[in-house]
Amino acid sequence: MSHLFADIDDTLTSDGLLAETSYSMLWALSREGIRVVPVTGRPAGWCDHIARMWPVAGIVGENGAFFYAYDRAARRMRRAYSVPPAELARDRERLEQVAARVLREVPGTAAAADQAFRIADYAIDFREDVPPLPDGRIDDICVILAAEGVRFKVSSIHVNFWLGDFDKLTCVRRFLQEETGLPLPGAAERALFIGDSPNDEPLFAGLPHTAAVGNLRNFLGRIVYLPEFITERDSADGFCEAARTVLEKRGARQ
Repeated sequence: MSHLFADIDDTLTSDGLLAETSYSMLWALSREGIRVVPVTGRPAGWCDHIARMWPVAGIVGENGAFFYAYDRAARRMRRAYSVPPAELARDRERLEQVAARVLREVPGTAAAADQAFRIADYAIDFREDVPPLPDGRIDDICVILAAEGVRFKVSSIHVNFWLGDFDKLTCVRRFLQEETGLPLPGAAERALFIGDSPNDEPLFAGLPHTAAVGNLRNFLGRIVYLPEFITERDSADGFCEAARTVLEKRGARQ
């Protein structure tokens, strides 16, 4: 295996915190030559930090709007966007209008606390910094977004929506092709993705090797395409369970 892609919230984290075990596992994978790439709905501002400060080969952010990869030797950040930045700026007003409707019509929602650091999408908080909303309210958000004609995905904490023909899968594929220089089928065969929620479904459907942490079972009613396997444990413990299996199999082959 050359690359391990992993969601962040409720995959690398547990109860809103990056687990010590997850961060140690990122280092262990990196030392073994496995290029780790977080794939997240989190914003550009966070992604710049993560690409610089974590032991990762890059990061896919805002549900596939871009990837960042930091060249430590050259001290240079590479930023590749799925939609030209000028177009993203033009879309901002439309996203704000849609968000205002959601916040007005679905009580208990809020703009995500990290919204100020986003460049491509809008995130509606239904669980992170607000009391958890019932599934029916989350469905109400999705109905509005569908009526407004935007693309959207439900994560474990937010509903993210955007304009543009991209998602996590399209950006992961681009990252793999550009970094490896290999045709996509060959590059994808040497990669694994680990996720946890409905916004990871494009990757479950589109990559040959996928896994999910145990808490994916909370969303089985919202997912059509499932991963190859689901760990016994939840969140960060589940990520470490899957990553440990990768390292054990790698050691056995060597």
